[in-house]
Amino acid sequence: MSWSASFAPLRETNFRWFFAARLISTAGSMMAPIALAFAVLDVSNSAAALGQVLAARSIPLVLFLLVGGVIADRIDRALVMQVSNLLAGLTQGIVAWLVISGQAELWQLIALEAVNGTVSAASFPAMSSVVPQLVPRSQLQPANVLLSMTRGGLAIIGPSVAAILVVTVGSGCALAVDAATWLIASLCLTRVRIPRRDRSGDAPPNMIRELKEGWTVFSGTTWLWIVVLAFGILNAIHAGAWFTLGPVVAKATFGEQGWGYVVSAEAIGLLLMTVVMLRVSFRFPLRAGMVGMACFAAPLMMLGLDPQLLPLVGATFIAGAGVEVFSIGWSLAMQENIDESVLSRAYSYDALGSFVAMPLGQLVYGPLGEWFGPRDVLVTSAVVYAAVALLTLTSRSVRNLERAQLEKVS
Repeated sequence: MSWSASFAPLRETNFRWFFAARLISTAGSMMAPIALAFAVLDVSNSAAALGQVLAARSIPLVLFLLVGGVIADRIDRALVMQVSNLLAGLTQGIVAWLVISGQAELWQLIALEAVNGTVSAASFPAMSSVVPQLVPRSQLQPANVLLSMTRGGLAIIGPSVAAILVVTVGSGCALAVDAATWLIASLCLTRVRIPRRDRSGDAPPNMIRELKEGWTVFSGTTWLWIVVLAFGILNAIHAGAWFTLGPVVAKATFGEQGWGYVVSAEAIGLLLMTVVMLRVSFRFPLRAGMVGMACFAAPLMMLGLDPQLLPLVGATFIAGAGVEVFSIGWSLAMQENIDESVLSRAYSYDALGSFVAMPLGQLVYGPLGEWFGPRDVLVTSAVVYAAVALLTLTSRSVRNLERAQLEKVS
């Protein structure tokens, strides 16, 4: 694939505005997790409290994902994202104001993050499934890579900037930036024009029937449900071990700013891999992707055994590259093999299965760390993480899924 072909999606007007919206919202979102984590720890210096706030966002996200998938398959996906971004900006703005003003209480953060999670349940399926409507099929890989590049590039500096803001002027400032970017992104999405689909032959809207249609596609696609089942476990570990215990271990060892560097290292690995994937296509995307995911066990293990900043940064860099291989491979597998008319619902079942155990991980890892100590919990989690990622490759459906097309563009 030539460099010209790699950037061809940006010549499409609709994709260009969608890309701008993602670029702007991601700039703030990369600051939000660190800012929110340390805001909660300032209010209540407890890993359990942090887990409660994170779970408050995850639980409604999981509960309403299937409804969000139906909505995104029925309504203009650009409109769904516009409204969702607007509401996300408003809720995050209130959180920022409470934190900056010093009036934040734990129950307020829990309630507002629950609203934010509900909003995300509608936007996630629409955002994940809209790309095939914005670019020609031959441009799916470069389009997904460019979108991933926005996340990787901004994630390099976002966590570090957030950590610096936390140390200097407080976590509320980073949360305020995140709120502003959601609002600006919503404005960008008003310029996205998606052609109306012909629904003359469609049956009348029926939530139950449409959910069943999505389930039929999900359960009948072996590679899809196997990988989603694996990610139910992987994401629970990631949310609990990395994002709940991780900041606590960092605060007790190499500090908040060091944790920002660690998270940024993952983003650097991700970004460099996106550059590689602008030029390279994997014949078996899920095979490469699950091997890449297994790499994340290394920083988990190091965080538990000996949390030294520089080695941890190196391991997280490699893990980020591996995660990016999976991310692109998964997007292509879904967008090339699932019919567009049911793609949002397929993504919603994917997200439901992948995210359903995240609140459990967020809630239990804090108490587990207090009972057994972070070291033992993190080491055990690392072993399980690697085992689950690699066990998926025993499925021929996962291991041998090939690209629907490996376009040869000069």
